[in-house]
Amino acid sequence: MKSIKLRYNYIVLIIAAVLLSSCGDMDKKTDQTATTPVKDSVEVAHPKKQGPVKHILFFGTSLTAGLGVNPEQAFPALIQQKIDSLHLSYKVINGGLSGETSAAGKSRINWLLKQPIDIFVLELGANDGLRGVPVEETAANLQAVVDQVKKKYPKAKLMLTGMQMPPSMGEKYTKAFAAIFPALAKKNKMEFLPFLLKNVGGIPRLNQKDGIHPTPEGHKIVAENVWAKLKPEL
Repeated sequence: MKSIKLRYNYIVLIIAAVLLSSCGDMDKKTDQTATTPVKDSVEVAHPKKQGPVKHILFFGTSLTAGLGVNPEQAFPALIQQKIDSLHLSYKVINGGLSGETSAAGKSRINWLLKQPIDIFVLELGANDGLRGVPVEETAANLQAVVDQVKKKYPKAKLMLTGMQMPPSMGEKYTKAFAAIFPALAKKNKMEFLPFLLKNVGGIPRLNQKDGIHPTPEGHKIVAENVWAKLKPEL
């Protein structure tokens, strides 16, 4: 009986030792799990760093402002869409104002130049022509606008959009008016778009009832006209 009892006690001791050993292993595993960081299987995509945002100012009349259409349908907004599609770091500023003359623009430009400007697009003069303002006066006002931009931002790139008057203004005046723009562009070394409303002006379906301001479809064509000259400057 003693031998059986001793054998039983021996077996119990062995089982206890095994259990204690197993608990020690479990504790080690628990400690390792607590101290070892778990890696997430999902990789976080970090966006590529973009350069500083540059600014393009469209300064002009109701044609730039987008009179009669939604703001996002005006050609400056369509230019912004093209820029965004190419992932370029440019912000378009629509500085158009309905009824703006070259004289009023000369007074207003300084306010808009309070923000940084890297590219300046000048669309001004159409209201002068419709009012029959002397071409010499219009030319002087436009030059004054350009001078202010060059003085504030001498490194800014400059672009000019030309305009034409309807035949009703008289042949002499329309020719003299149209000649303002190429002369101004040449003098100031500006990128030049001869006629902003190319393939739009005078086409009823592309203009609103007033026959002057483009429809949304017309603005798409104007945007293409501008983009062809602007894109190489970006």
